Amino acid sequence: MSKRRLLEWGGVAAGVVLIGFGIASLVLSIAGHNEVRTQLSREKIVGTPDMTPEGIAQGAQEAGLPDSIELPTCSVAGEPVDTGSEAKCFADYMRIHALESTGGLAYAEMGQYVSAANPNDPAAAQKDADGNPVSNGARNIWVTETALATALYTSFLAEGTSLFGIVVGIALILAGLGFVILALGGALRSWSAEAK
Repeated sequence: MSKRRLLEWGGVAAGVVLIGFGIASLVLSIAGHNEVRTQLSREKIVGTPDMTPEGIAQGAQEAGLPDSIELPTCSVAGEPVDTGSEAKCFADYMRIHALESTGGLAYAEMGQYVSAANPNDPAAAQKDADGNPVSNGARNIWVTETALATALYTSFLAEGTSLFGIVVGIALILAGLGFVILALGGALRSWSAEAK
């Protein structure tokens, strides 16, 4: 087999491999995309009535949150949360709700214990019936909010990654087809030249 013929068949093989990877990428990405939506739907999350830009602005103002806090601009009020973008939107509202509950303080800004003097000193903390320092319950709100929001943000990331995988799969298939067409086109030309 001549070197030219070897290169032509190598081009066809490379194209077939790219098409195979493209198809695999499409299948896996579509499955991942569907899995995100299925899992979100299964949780039966529905946006609360204040999950609109106007509703959350009113709630933030009533809670005395500073104007420097960035409020969500999306809306999921009354909507089932079953897509990655809706999950991210819902998580953004959860953060504002947590800030409303903690007086505008994030987890790291709050003391560990209930105390008027030093909220990070167990000796100065308010004690329970057993004499143990009382934990700052507002920090527990943040722990819960962070855990739930992280799961929702992960859904957003996973859906975005699956969409990227779909685009890459299509690009691989097109590149593979291009390789095959070019290689076969060259092979047909060389075969017709040899036949003359």
